[in-house]
Amino acid sequence: MATTEAKARPSPVLQPGRPADPAPPAPVGPEINDPEIEGELTEHASLPSEVTEDAAVLARVEDASEATASEALDEPQPNRETLMMQQSGYRRLLRQCERVLLLDFNTLAMPDWPDNFSMASARRRRDLWLFSASLAAILFLAGVPGLVPAWMAGTAFGAFVLIVLAGIPFIRKLYSAQSSHLDLLVRRQRRVREARSHIQHLEGSEGLAWQCAMMAEFNPALKSTRFSALVNLSEKRILARELRRRDHIRLYLIFMLEAEKAYERLQRVYFEGHQTAIDNGWGPQDDDQQPQEEEGSSDTELAQSKQQVDSSS
Repeated sequence: MATTEAKARPSPVLQPGRPADPAPPAPVGPEINDPEIEGELTEHASLPSEVTEDAAVLARVEDASEATASEALDEPQPNRETLMMQQSGYRRLLRQCERVLLLDFNTLAMPDWPDNFSMASARRRRDLWLFSASLAAILFLAGVPGLVPAWMAGTAFGAFVLIVLAGIPFIRKLYSAQSSHLDLLVRRQRRVREARSHIQHLEGSEGLAWQCAMMAEFNPALKSTRFSALVNLSEKRILARELRRRDHIRLYLIFMLEAEKAYERLQRVYFEGHQTAIDNGWGPQDDDQQPQEEEGSSDTELAQSKQQVDSSS
């Protein structure tokens, strides 16, 4: 019975599906049998993605450059009259403050200036020398009327002579390389005198400091209140003789260093404006026309005045 039922049950069969898509036709082209050419074609076949990325980068760079160019075109171009007026002002400042380039740093900085410790040590040695010489002289004078024994007075006289000889400069240099208090004072006075003469040379007859103060646009440090006294004295043409202390001279040196920075920035701005004028076709020739025209007009006026004088005579 089981055998008949197994034979009667139908066996599972797969149902037929839709037909497969037709294969695309193969591209017609020349057959390549060279393995080297096939390798090159394979390498170039992997390049399209990289080329696409490079093209995108180049496109972005071109867009950025076009945007920059459009912004540059949109910026207002400098006016000729405004630029020339500005350049003439810069030129006048450069001419007035050009003496700042003559600054001698070592003369105003005074690197060999005797410090306070050296002065105190030299003063202590001087006081000890004076005390020893005075004590020996007192003992010698006390021995003259017989207040002290003769041998003590004689010893004091010999000590007095040796101490006085030890204080003579050319003898003192034989046993000590230290400068005396007088030498240090003379050195200080000499350095102050040299610095003041150099400041007088820099200031000239017009006053350099107050002219350099006009360059505060290029260095705001020149507008500091600690420099106001220097600027006022320079404007009155009495700056050099009023600087008597080292800290005053150092303050002037700091001001000149700041003015030198402002002068360099002014030079850079002036040359940039000069290059802008040349790029726009204005050039230095346009600046020279006005003085020439003025000279020509003055010559014609002189000629006319001479003719009037001749005719009247």
